[in-house]
Amino acid sequence: MLAGLALVAISPAAHADPSKLPPEVGYNYGATEAPRTAGMAGALRAFSNSTDALFMNPANMASSRVYHLAALAQIWPEASRQTYGAAIVDSIVSTSRLAGGLAASWTGQDPSGVDRSAFDVRFALAFPFSDHFYLGATGRYLSLKQNGYPKGLYDLAPSLAAGGEHGNAISQGITFDAGATLKPIEELAISIVGSNLTNPGTSFLPLMFGGGIGYGTTDFTVEADGLADFTTYGSTKARAMLGGEYLVGDHVPLRLGYRYDQGAESHAVTGGLGYLDSAYSIDLAVQRVVSGAAATAIIIGFQYHVESGGSLTPEE
Repeated sequence: MLAGLALVAISPAAHADPSKLPPEVGYNYGATEAPRTAGMAGALRAFSNSTDALFMNPANMASSRVYHLAALAQIWPEASRQTYGAAIVDSIVSTSRLAGGLAASWTGQDPSGVDRSAFDVRFALAFPFSDHFYLGATGRYLSLKQNGYPKGLYDLAPSLAAGGEHGNAISQGITFDAGATLKPIEELAISIVGSNLTNPGTSFLPLMFGGGIGYGTTDFTVEADGLADFTTYGSTKARAMLGGEYLVGDHVPLRLGYRYDQGAESHAVTGGLGYLDSAYSIDLAVQRVVSGAAATAIIIGFQYHVESGGSLTPEE
């Protein structure tokens, strides 16, 4: 299904007109959001798990005993952006209860305009110090090329100086994220997360610090997150996110969310749904900016639960 969508999306992209959006809107701070995360507007630093945690808060990979494989695709029509990726998280095999995750993704953005492409690889580890406290860290490698002429936030004329190095990476390096989650009781989670903590000094890998607080049961989750971005703009800018999830009939998760972005001066609403089975899950999310530079994001994902096959037995 993902491969078919990729072929459909890539074919017209090569001949599309340049995006009318500022490239920083379509780039979305270099974030890779799975459907569950996007459906809740990014408010998932406290209650993420499995492969979602690898991107949002690595500590939460240790919050559940799973062995999951995932694939995802993001399509941003107005930004002419596509992202395709895969991830794996295992918190079962290690007898020490150490959880590990690996993810890789490719992004192509506005080939007739800014002509940006990026390859992102992440490797994460997490450990549950108790049933109430988890720590985790993610190493991240990014290689980003840009061969076009971005308009910029203020609709400036195309600039040769801003057109990249034509075939060479303009941002390439290794950084890391770190997170911690405290669960005073099973239903309450409080998390803090730092992203790109080596402070590369580029908006392609912005230094960010934030956290979330959420309340959840087996049937529903509600969470509020806040984030400070120290790099992308001339001064520190905040983002606020609120999301909720409700599981209908043990199989159909419904999600809603809201996000305010001070830097982009935008408000966005999100929604999503999926189908959850013991062996797999399929999810879809849509994000729409309703105030600010109008952008739409469509995110789909598939997750296979390896442990459901019976060949792996969670350690007690």
